[in-house]
Amino acid sequence: MTPKVSFLVIHHQAVKMSGSGNYQEFQTVEMRKELEESNKENSDAGSASGPNSTTAPPSASKTMLYPRPYADPYDSRKYFATRPGAFDQAMDDLKAHVMSNMGETAHSFWLLAEVDHWNNEKERVAVITDSALLICKYDFIMLKCLQLQRIPLSYINRVCLGSFTFPERSLDKREGEGLRIFWDKQQEPSFLSRWNPWSTDVPYATFTEHPVKNINQRFSTICQIPTFTAQLVQAVQNAQRTDPAPGQTGRVVVANEPILIETYTGLMSFLGNRNKLGYSLARGSFGF
Repeated sequence: MTPKVSFLVIHHQAVKMSGSGNYQEFQTVEMRKELEESNKENSDAGSASGPNSTTAPPSASKTMLYPRPYADPYDSRKYFATRPGAFDQAMDDLKAHVMSNMGETAHSFWLLAEVDHWNNEKERVAVITDSALLICKYDFIMLKCLQLQRIPLSYINRVCLGSFTFPERSLDKREGEGLRIFWDKQQEPSFLSRWNPWSTDVPYATFTEHPVKNINQRFSTICQIPTFTAQLVQAVQNAQRTDPAPGQTGRVVVANEPILIETYTGLMSFLGNRNKLGYSLARGSFGF
């Protein structure tokens, strides 16, 4: 039986401010004050020795490395998801929607990047509820949910973790590791679904870590693929025990294997991914 994977559209706008932390990085610092003092001492020594005396030229600027507790704020601010209160507002919107429309409780929220079957990255908020995995397309600029995909947990039968792989002659490849979730082993993507970049009739979803995973401690937690996978598998096992899906037997399979993305030319993903078109991102004077 084909699972009922639904898409909903909801709208909500609000403004809510809250603080955010920073992460630790290293930077090189010029010790200008020491250089100026060194130049002054050399100049005074040269005057006292007379016009025929020679002095060694001052050395180049001294550098040192030290950990600073604050990151460059512009790196984090360009992603609207990291703005104060933005992710909190997304959580409030989705909690209210889940409770009012599904009568369920949202247990955890995750900020991830979905990779579709054409290798396009898209910013997503993933929510694990009592009986479903919700994949939300959330606009962090207008603070509203644009699209919601619901996947029943009891239909998820396979979870794969591994490195991304591509056909041998593919021109557009991706580094790193990801997660792929399968929810209908009876259905295979049709030829039209595989070659349609806008197709939603694909019985799996692929994720990788969001680019802001190292902004601060909070985002490091909600962007982790291994932690998200562990909670998802636990939720699937609980759902399969309490409300097994018709025709589904056995437990969810967790495998470590390469994740294949069948793209060859990849022109659309080449342009989109390098310009971060799938993210709510500040883009200079043109905005989003």
